Amino acid sequence: MSSCVKNDEWETPPFECSNKFPEPTMSMADFAAQVPSTGFKLITTDQIFDGYIISSDEQGNFYKTISFQDKTVNPTVGLQIEVDKASNFADFPVGSHIRINAKGLRLGIDRGTVKLGSVDPVFAIGRIPQSLVGRYVSGVCGGNGLDIQTIVPTQLASLADAKNPNLINTLVTVPDVQFNLAEIYPTVKKFLDYDAGGQGLDTDRNIEDKLGNTAVIRNSGFFKTGGELLPAGNGNVTFVVSRYNSTWQMLIRSLSDIKFTGTRVDATPPKGGTAITYTGSFLENFESYPASPANLELYPKYVNDPILGNRYWQLKTFNNNKYIQLGANSGTGQYVTYFAVPVDFTAANTLKFDVNVGFWNGNALKVYYTTNYTPLGDVTQATKTDITSAFTIPQVPASGYGTLAPAGTYIIPPTLTGNGFILFEYTGSGSGVTTTVQLDNIQIQ
Repeated sequence: MSSCVKNDEWETPPFECSNKFPEPTMSMADFAAQVPSTGFKLITTDQIFDGYIISSDEQGNFYKTISFQDKTVNPTVGLQIEVDKASNFADFPVGSHIRINAKGLRLGIDRGTVKLGSVDPVFAIGRIPQSLVGRYVSGVCGGNGLDIQTIVPTQLASLADAKNPNLINTLVTVPDVQFNLAEIYPTVKKFLDYDAGGQGLDTDRNIEDKLGNTAVIRNSGFFKTGGELLPAGNGNVTFVVSRYNSTWQMLIRSLSDIKFTGTRVDATPPKGGTAITYTGSFLENFESYPASPANLELYPKYVNDPILGNRYWQLKTFNNNKYIQLGANSGTGQYVTYFAVPVDFTAANTLKFDVNVGFWNGNALKVYYTTNYTPLGDVTQATKTDITSAFTIPQVPASGYGTLAPAGTYIIPPTLTGNGFILFEYTGSGSGVTTTVQLDNIQIQ
């Protein structure tokens, strides 16, 4: 090998980047405005517009689709293009400035989302064949290579704000978000569920914000880090807004889109608990309490704490008798609520209470004692001893209500000493056990 260079000083040969398509003929917003209300529109002329990539299939959560928006900051429109090609992140990483010539493609609404795709004999909006992607999509030059910009997610105040059709296929960030407690309690779930063979399944995980709004993080069964446990804290989440028909599905690009490092926010905080008194002898028949507020929030001697769902034990009156009641009828999702009664176990000998059920379709009441629960603290972290078997809890009637009657007597073991709590736990589900439970005459002697 020889060279005509007589020394070791030389310059890098110039590299020229040239755009495949000419300058845009229209804005992306004007292009998207052509979408018909039904069906699709075949683009028959050169319609060229620019956009910026916001999705990434590097971690497997976007499958053969590319989401892009018209601006890097404060976008006005987002679109999705269907391509029969994987590993699109290698050609178009997040922030890539792209240019599209839509001539020969179809524009339409597919399952709730405005999409751009190829002519297909089966689907209204087809996937562009891998060999033809370059005919319609190309990067825009920036210096000597692809122009890659920083995408600034649109800052929203709540998850409710994200459910806006104008934000579909745009990148947003919502603060003060956490996974619903049912996703991390009593067992912390993974981002994906798996079948018996270990194959990941498309999985929804529920999130909530500090205002009580909810949304779904949708994860593909091919999500590479789907085996990671969900973070239990609170923080910011960034996602691409998406919708499948009428169901909102928010899509993360990778785990780095979820920054839940703060302390969880309790959207349904415990009520009461501000004047706890531990005693070894008392009778609580609820007759001294006013009918309002019904969820006992102003009664400081006890703690009323829904940890799943938003239902508190409520004060009720029937035949001039007051009692507390809880049920999951006409609800949605899971419900777990505790009524915590303080006890001096050293001085106490027995526990009694009256119980009644209505519209029984499954056991909903459990009774525990605990000595390490901190009033108004996280009851899920307390060590609970199940004493439900010491009592007779009715399993009828299936329609209507029975009557309040003694549930039995629990003999407090002499080894149980110190201050603690009796916990009455209601567990139900809007789609499962909806039994109504009534409690009265809680007595420690």
